[in-house]
Amino acid sequence: MSILLDEATRVIVQGFTGDKGTFHANEMIAYGTNVVGGVTPGKGGATHLERPVFNTVKEAVAHTGATASLILVPAPFCADAIMEAADASIRLVVTITDGVPAQDMMTVKRYLWRYAKERRTRLIGPNCAGLISAGKAMMGIMPGHIYARGAVGVVTRSGTLGYEAASQMKALGVGVTTSVGIGGDPINGSSFVDMLALFEADPETEAVMMIGEIGGPQEADAALFVKEHMTKPVIGYVAGLTAPKGRRMGHAGAIISAFGDTAAEKAEIMRSAGLIVAPSPAELGAAAAQALARHVPRHVMVQQ
Repeated sequence: MSILLDEATRVIVQGFTGDKGTFHANEMIAYGTNVVGGVTPGKGGATHLERPVFNTVKEAVAHTGATASLILVPAPFCADAIMEAADASIRLVVTITDGVPAQDMMTVKRYLWRYAKERRTRLIGPNCAGLISAGKAMMGIMPGHIYARGAVGVVTRSGTLGYEAASQMKALGVGVTTSVGIGGDPINGSSFVDMLALFEADPETEAVMMIGEIGGPQEADAALFVKEHMTKPVIGYVAGLTAPKGRRMGHAGAIISAFGDTAAEKAEIMRSAGLIVAPSPAELGAAAAQALARHVPRHVMVQQ
């Protein structure tokens, strides 16, 4: 299995006819993603990449039955695009756009909570690489060829470290169920805990890799969740070991502001919660392979 996305998921692209929308939609289609159309206001009725273009998300959903949307629109319009998708009953929104104002994301999160939990839109991002269910489908900007199908779930704040982990694992014969980039902004749609819970429930995921960064409480919250709720081994890594306090490190969320925000402190919290902490980015793949080798899947334990 996989989480969130598979080859049957009906996907639209908001910002479909722009240069980035065109490029990444092409890549997604080539990978096997079921892209059924796209949205560009003012271009409804046209055809792009042999798929229909609509003026609104509601029109796209009505005509295609789409349940997921990839958003590749400029940052000033991104909040409106997310809320439009939610109003159209899109269940999964993946927002790649960088530079979305924090104030806009506060508005978006409040807006999504207006819907009942059973029909609430799940938001991944913004400022993320997206997600990929290896060998099935992808919604994002990752290089699909580096992901082999396998038993490790990946959740990461850093898109490029997610790529590095996938490449290392593939070289070692270890594959991925689904890899999710949750984004590096301080206010994002889905957290480590949200994804860890999905991987814990996925019967084909036998281990999980969690790649964090300096800044914010997400890694500490996730470590507590792992300690209390996870039965599968979790490999952890935190980028930014040499980052000085108070210095932004690229991602808007990657700033050390309090105790527990540094990479070393987060790594220690992970260890104390029972995670297998990779010592460096170069050893992410090896750590995953070791975790799988030591882990007895739950279905095997039940049979015994």
